[in-house]
Amino acid sequence: MLLRQVVPIAGFLAASIVGSSNDAIQLKEVDQNDPRLERLKQFFGKLDCPLKSSAEEFLIAADENDLDWRLLPSISFVESSGGKDYKNNNVLGWDSCREKFETVEAGIHYVAAQLANSKLYKDKTLEGKLRTYNPRPEYGQLVRQVMRILGPSGLGSAIAAD
Repeated sequence: MLLRQVVPIAGFLAASIVGSSNDAIQLKEVDQNDPRLERLKQFFGKLDCPLKSSAEEFLIAADENDLDWRLLPSISFVESSGGKDYKNNNVLGWDSCREKFETVEAGIHYVAAQLANSKLYKDKTLEGKLRTYNPRPEYGQLVRQVMRILGPSGLGSAIAAD
């Protein structure tokens, strides 16, 4: 009897831990006073970008993967005009937009994890990551330009556990 109760729970936990490229488990939230959050919302808002509503997810994904908080939103701006033009919930243009994600947020978390942990990106500098992401020289320049517009990298990190 006990085994019948434990097995489904163990299966659920294993599925939650393993996950897939489409899973976005939000275990943290951004402090609403985080200056980075306001900067992202202002940036996307001024340009009428739909990704304004995903500002918190960009910060959570960056913080969880030890990435510069400006990297993912900047890539999204270059790739999809901040969520104005994309397909497959792939606002970051991952795998030339061939990769499909269940949600935009799932795509943000997946790409963040890849940039931080995959063999292709792990331990590379920002320049190396951008060159690997898209080898066109102007691509890295565009992303870095958007990053500069967003502000300094050291605005702080303030995420808290649920």
